[in-house]
Amino acid sequence: MARVFWFRRDLRLQDNIALNVAIAGAQQDGDNQVCGLYAVNTDDFHQLSGIRQWSLYASLDSLGASMNRKLTIQHGSVADSILKVAQAANSKTVHATRAFDPAGISEQNAVGVELEKHGIFLQLDDSYYAVAPGTVQKSDGTPYRVYTPFYNNWLQAGWSAPVALAAGFDWFEPVDCHGKPTPSKPAPFEVKAGEAFALRTWGRFKERALFNYDELRNRADLSGTSHLSHALAFGEIHPRTLLADLADTPGHNVYRKEIAWREFYADVLWHNQHTTVDYYEPRFKQMRYDSGATAESKLRAWQQGQTGFPMVDAGMRQLLTTGWMHNRVRMIVASFLVKDLHLEWQHGASWFEEHLSDFDPASNSHGWQWTAGCGTDASPYYRVFNPIMQGYKFDPDGNYVRKYIPELGHIEGKEVHEPWLLVDGLAHGYPAPILDHAVEREESLRRLEEIKVSKS
Repeated sequence: MARVFWFRRDLRLQDNIALNVAIAGAQQDGDNQVCGLYAVNTDDFHQLSGIRQWSLYASLDSLGASMNRKLTIQHGSVADSILKVAQAANSKTVHATRAFDPAGISEQNAVGVELEKHGIFLQLDDSYYAVAPGTVQKSDGTPYRVYTPFYNNWLQAGWSAPVALAAGFDWFEPVDCHGKPTPSKPAPFEVKAGEAFALRTWGRFKERALFNYDELRNRADLSGTSHLSHALAFGEIHPRTLLADLADTPGHNVYRKEIAWREFYADVLWHNQHTTVDYYEPRFKQMRYDSGATAESKLRAWQQGQTGFPMVDAGMRQLLTTGWMHNRVRMIVASFLVKDLHLEWQHGASWFEEHLSDFDPASNSHGWQWTAGCGTDASPYYRVFNPIMQGYKFDPDGNYVRKYIPELGHIEGKEVHEPWLLVDGLAHGYPAPILDHAVEREESLRRLEEIKVSKS
């Protein structure tokens, strides 16, 4: 009688508490056998972008290598796959890490119900976060709506130290492995992923950039971030591992706060399950948003990086070609979609979900809502990013723009942020701006006043 461990968004062996619980159970049973299982929902997989497909492929390949190629992969219905493997292993317990997002909760509930029909128990432990959502609460037991007090109490809650993979067990495969899911779409580059790669990436970042993370993290033209969002999204590294290495310095403290933002949004989503697709502040449903053919044309221009605003377009092209976008630029393109194009944030969130290799349901939906003004910030709608000034500030020499917009490669220096001012600025096919930012900013604020009046 063996134990089954269902890998989910925790594709690693180290610092995996739920896996260690499964190993302890196998040792208690006396056979010391653990089946490591990944269940692929084939339909969902083929709906992903090429970059997301290849990212999962690379991560599973790395995980399988670390398990001496004894990772059991099954395709089809997740619940059916797990039941099939558990029965073949004669297992009475399937172990997994607990999910707190709506899709993850729905999936584990369905698996739990199916297993229970056959006398098999689904044991859920730990979480994808240093502090599990729902843990940090106000003194009256209600959740926090504002980041700063959440952060202070999150620090007080604390977290366990990273744990090593337990010893004294054997991997085994009770059924034939279906193999890694084959990507159906191309990726424009070789995707690197996996636990070992994540740990190397973290080591390089600690050595080279963590000390001045507070100063350089917003520079789109520099490599001032950790590039670990993908690894965190796939669970190739746990935030406990990162937090354990942080000291009390300005750069380290800001990085700790960034981890806490991720955990804050997970907590907000846990308490407000509808907000993956719906408004955290419901009054913003009343806002006038644009629709129709013209709005759809502007949305396509935004998606393809053809708005005529270089900083926006560079970010959108970075997303399409790499599956990632600098965090500061994510805020710039989000503000442009909602407050310049007057489109609902869900259009952008769904595009990010399709294309981001580091997609995280909580960070995606609530990052978008923060910028859109309908999220947890007290009065954020007045924060309308000027895409031109943001370019001058966070890409001061224009290197980021030139990297992703070859049509502007002939323009030297910061002038690349306003190419329409140059005689030959648009000579190589780059479009003129599709709107006047100053006009659209005022229009956004007018629409805000409308819902404030209607509320009163």
